[in-house]
Amino acid sequence: MKVKSVIFFFIFHSFVFGQTGGENAFPFLDLGYNARTSALGRHYISYQDGDVNMGVNNPSLLNPEMHNTIGINQALHAAGINHGMVAYARKISENGVGAAHLRYVSYGTMDRTDVTGEVIGTFSAGDFILGVGYGEQLNPRINIGANLNLIWSQLESFTSFGVSADVAGTYIAEDERTTVVALVRNFGAQLKTYTDTDRNPLPVNPMLAVSHRLEHAPFLFSVVAHSLNRWDLTYTDPTAQPTTNLLGEVVPVEVPGFMEKFARHFIAQVEVFAGDAVRLRFAFDYQRRREFVVDNRPAMSGFSTGVGLNFKRFSVDYGLMVFSAAGFNNLLTLTTNMDKWKR
Repeated sequence: MKVKSVIFFFIFHSFVFGQTGGENAFPFLDLGYNARTSALGRHYISYQDGDVNMGVNNPSLLNPEMHNTIGINQALHAAGINHGMVAYARKISENGVGAAHLRYVSYGTMDRTDVTGEVIGTFSAGDFILGVGYGEQLNPRINIGANLNLIWSQLESFTSFGVSADVAGTYIAEDERTTVVALVRNFGAQLKTYTDTDRNPLPVNPMLAVSHRLEHAPFLFSVVAHSLNRWDLTYTDPTAQPTTNLLGEVVPVEVPGFMEKFARHFIAQVEVFAGDAVRLRFAFDYQRRREFVVDNRPAMSGFSTGVGLNFKRFSVDYGLMVFSAAGFNNLLTLTTNMDKWKR
């Protein structure tokens, strides 16, 4: 198998949560498409500011501060494989903001071979999500929003098509330091499959999140509970057998308990506001750590970090998401408000 093919399958299956994946169509819907989200554990949905990319994560965060703002996002991979997003928002009424975005995954060009392994040509593969969104402020405390997404996937000559929607509501406390979010992501259907087989469900993901910014310190603490429609996110190898330790005692196969299943639903996130120009970001995703950790080399599996730099006319963000000692993901984001370039 060629190097590109190996990388292709590693990246594609990694983002499907490894062992608990493979059950849904279009798993790339839940990729981290911008640097800020990736630095904060892939599901960052509970802080409202002028970052247009946050409006893709949670459409109820769309607000007038994002008017005429564009975000360009790019992941850094090897061998011609890449994914990213372009997003744009515009105020369309007194309390309403519309947005559009394109998310994409390109797997590069791979060799086409026959049954004997002889190279007979090349082929490409890619996934695309074209979305529009709308967010409205109902009153000073409550915002609502929704995204509608058209999904297209092409793997060699096989194609699949679907639609999805994201629906969200955001509550902002009177002191504007606490935010509570309810979001249902990826509600929809696979309309056309790659082959004439049964359609698979989309990776529907109900989430709840809370953020709180300290009054006299530059810290924003957030926690998000994800995959609330599925209690057990653990995986037990059906071929696993009891073992015997050095004392001759039988060690049974470990069965995940209540706290293990509970903890896998949460991501802890911290943003540090180092003045107006710099933001430092850290997060820990317990589910990702448990899925990807290498037993004898746990390293920083499940952790992510990044930095945001704000300049006069634009901002630059970097995010690093660590899967295991064997793999990580880098993303860069450039965001600017087009009005700031006018003289």
